[in-house]
Amino acid sequence: MLSILDKYIIKKFLSTYFFMLGIIMLLSMVFDISANLSEFIQNKAPISAIFIDYYLNFLVYYGNTFSSIIVFISVIWFTAKMAQDSEIIPMLFSGRPFLRILKPYAVSATILLVLSIFINHFLLPISNKIRLDFEEKYYRSRMLVENYHAEFNKEKYVYFSTYNSDENLVYNFNLEQWSKNNEPTYFLRAKTAKNFPGTNRWQFSNFYERKIGNTNDILHAGIKKDTVFNFKIEDLAFRDNRSETMTNSELKAFIDREIAKGSANVPMYKIVLYQRTSLPFAVYVLTLIGVAVSSTKKRGGIGLNIAIGLGFAFTYIFAMKITTVAALNVGFPPLLAVWIPNIIFAIVGIYLYRVSPK
Repeated sequence: MLSILDKYIIKKFLSTYFFMLGIIMLLSMVFDISANLSEFIQNKAPISAIFIDYYLNFLVYYGNTFSSIIVFISVIWFTAKMAQDSEIIPMLFSGRPFLRILKPYAVSATILLVLSIFINHFLLPISNKIRLDFEEKYYRSRMLVENYHAEFNKEKYVYFSTYNSDENLVYNFNLEQWSKNNEPTYFLRAKTAKNFPGTNRWQFSNFYERKIGNTNDILHAGIKKDTVFNFKIEDLAFRDNRSETMTNSELKAFIDREIAKGSANVPMYKIVLYQRTSLPFAVYVLTLIGVAVSSTKKRGGIGLNIAIGLGFAFTYIFAMKITTVAALNVGFPPLLAVWIPNIIFAIVGIYLYRVSPK
């Protein structure tokens, strides 16, 4: 059962969190509007689409992304205020162990953890799809893919030098097809290739193809050729944040396909998948550190507590960035990359809790 004191702390925790979340997201939206307003006007984006399709989902995405840090700042703020007002000292003098005082913090953190996991795993993929579709339509810059290699079913190998989304053209397209006995059976090269939107139909210009037979080969060259493949341009060229629009099952299947194609971006997609769980659990870690740092009355006042808390917050973000870069560039396991900052800061939080005055 929750005591009156528990309910008091929970109310302070959640009200401070949602107040800070609202203020920060409102300021973020104002800055984003000022940066992109000219693009919206130039591309004639409807007002309803701007605020419902884009900014509503903008708030969901960025609010959830920075949720853990906002939780940390909220805990620092209201706990330091309680300490400065001498509300923590009577709790300790009442005979309650310091661990018991952590109970309402744990309850509040659990509420936010469950909310964040629900958003990450179920709501966010849908929300991101609507937001990114709006961006693609009204203000995204063109997409340029260079030096692309892919493998399909260990039989087809595709390479092209560049793809430009404005022209919807692939340049220097090459396709090789091999048999199950690892022998070449077909080769196609074209100066440009175009995929008709929404279909598997392709058109090649200035092409050369070679069908390799048992006794002789068939060679063919020409100006234009229409054919059908079992892949579309969307399977070859897409923005990196496409993974953010996929459900867990879709993302896992997508990662398997990218592994089969030999994509270098597989670690990035795995990080997106694993962070859907690891980032919410940071709420527990940062809440523990926040309480340990700010529960003592300091001579410098609330400002000193906030400064210490921001130092930990920036260090946490820096640690996340380091492990992410290590996963993307030096082969560090993505699963460890997303969980190591939580593990390290959990140890720091436990240490700070043990040494904090009680």
